[in-house]
Amino acid sequence: MSILTSSVFNQIDNSIYSNAMTFLRSPLTLDPTKSNADVVILGLPFDMATSGRSGARMGPDAIRQASINLAWEGRRFPWDFKLAEVCSLADAGDLVFSAGDSEEFCARVEMASDEILSSGKSLLSLGGDHFVTLPLLRSHAKKFGKMALVHFDAHTDTYDNGSRYDHGTMFYHAPNEGLIEKENSVQIGIRTNYKQKGHGFNVINAMQANDMSVSDIVEQIKTTIGDLPVYLTFDIDCLDPAFAPGTGTPVCGGLTTDKVLKILNALQGINLVGMDVVEVAPAYDQSETTALAAATIGLDLLHLWATRNIK
Repeated sequence: MSILTSSVFNQIDNSIYSNAMTFLRSPLTLDPTKSNADVVILGLPFDMATSGRSGARMGPDAIRQASINLAWEGRRFPWDFKLAEVCSLADAGDLVFSAGDSEEFCARVEMASDEILSSGKSLLSLGGDHFVTLPLLRSHAKKFGKMALVHFDAHTDTYDNGSRYDHGTMFYHAPNEGLIEKENSVQIGIRTNYKQKGHGFNVINAMQANDMSVSDIVEQIKTTIGDLPVYLTFDIDCLDPAFAPGTGTPVCGGLTTDKVLKILNALQGINLVGMDVVEVAPAYDQSETTALAAATIGLDLLHLWATRNIK
């Protein structure tokens, strides 16, 4: 008698190694606007704005594969609720665009985000280099108006001397386009040079963040952003290279994964409306360390978003 039965096709949730095709094994949807999901996962395989080592276009797939290590847990420690009970997910796969066409890419990101947000859903985007955040901000601003930016990074990305498509210029353009309020925005983990005079953004640099308590960091963030809608963008190079070697522009002296995850957990209560995790470049990773960190941060961002629905 054969040991195979019809139930063999319903066992993928029991394996850490198989079918790592979507984030947390969320249902794949080719039309996210018709999905019943609360949050859509969208991969943005783009790294043509990279100034350092290329390869972040492979980031979304690496993050999805690493996320399977997290899918079995059910209730993510230390959150006190099951994500699936308060938030449904769908993975829309990766955005398709003509290779080498940055202008088309920006237009398609904005269009895709517009459609998802207009259908009443929220969006977790997986990069890709950090430039992908600019068209995402353009889309979110249409629905939510001016937003506060909570930005984890080693770099401010406010440089005005880059090309039109440069992953170091997004937060120079975003306030000039009226998308975010600099005085209500916070950049955490900064440890590279920037023009401090007239910068406008509130900065908790990496040395400060490493010396401060989590509660003090979170208090400063919450005081700064107030009640504004918040877009949270996480560049994986905010983490020290010991915790995230697989990225294009690694910088020593960053934050630990432990501290970052504690900060995200303590940010409960903010009006989170959009989120992304970017700059994972798996070609430089070691034992999927970076991809796992990114997947874990993405999962905690989903929990943070979901806390809005818990009374």
